[in-house]
Amino acid sequence: MIEINLLPGSGKKARRGGGAKVDLGAMVASVRDRIREPWLIAAVATSGVALALCASLFLAQNKREAKLEEDVRKAVQDSTRYASVLREREKAEAKRDTVLRSLNLIRAIDDDRFVWPHILDEVSRALPPYTWLVSLGFTGAGQGQSTVATMAPPAPEPGKRVRKGAVNTNIPRDTIRMRLVGNTVDIQALTRFMKQLESSPFLENVQLAKSERAQDNGKEITQFQLDMMYSRPDPAFVRRVPLAVSVR
Repeated sequence: MIEINLLPGSGKKARRGGGAKVDLGAMVASVRDRIREPWLIAAVATSGVALALCASLFLAQNKREAKLEEDVRKAVQDSTRYASVLREREKAEAKRDTVLRSLNLIRAIDDDRFVWPHILDEVSRALPPYTWLVSLGFTGAGQGQSTVATMAPPAPEPGKRVRKGAVNTNIPRDTIRMRLVGNTVDIQALTRFMKQLESSPFLENVQLAKSERAQDNGKEITQFQLDMMYSRPDPAFVRRVPLAVSVR
């Protein structure tokens, strides 16, 4: 409240320097007189703030809901599109696996066409002097003599999911084991014979099963028995020549 003294000679003396005087207590009393119900005003203000806050939350929730619905719609569209793409991919992979298995089957049959020529050729090449064969037996069969299904599902592996319509492209091959029985007059020749057989790309695991002294036509010889396995080398290291017969 501002007080102006119109009568300089009466009342309190003016303060040194002069100026206006602000009475805060009078101002607060004036405002309190004007506002008869302060709690009512506070309640109204609080209700207004609450309504504004609820409105803002409602708008934000609606905006978020609309965004989530749009994301769900896009996800459903992408899922549908990707599902069709995956189905087409599985069909293409099934066709590819079928063709690959057929090619592997043809390659396996082609690789095992000349099992016995290879074995006989390697044995005759490694046979040292003064050594001869008595018998050569085998167990197992080449790929061309066994029946293999063209369409076969792959064997399930632990911890892996087998693709629907998948075809196993691996062709199982039978293990061919051989037993060679022969005679020699030189024990060192038997050692050379085994080393030369082991160095062959078509033979492996050459082991001496039995060796004993015997008599043949009054001469002392060594009878031996060798066990070995047929090895399928890389086709790149196999040299093939055409078989041609000239007719005159």
